Amino acid sequence: MSSNQEPEPQRSLKRITWQYENCLSCVWFRPNDALNADLFERGACVHSKLKAFDLVVSGRDWCNLFTEIRQAQIDKVQEKASEG
Repeated sequence: MSSNQEPEPQRSLKRITWQYENCLSCVWFRPNDALNADLFERGACVHSKLKAFDLVVSGRDWCNLFTEIRQAQIDKVQEKASEG
């Protein structure tokens, strides 16, 4: 069955990406509480194209500049937060 023949609900569901490519898993997200960050945590977006806007975003937000963060980067951020 081609995608044009699928019922509308199935086609719409394939376009939803916010469930896994969100700010919480993005390298540009700087949560207020790096040790306890979750989808509801607020923080800053530090992407060079968006930093000037001083955006306050939550872990569940998303945009088209998403870049997945690596576990090693998460560990560094959490280590720095636990020191301070």
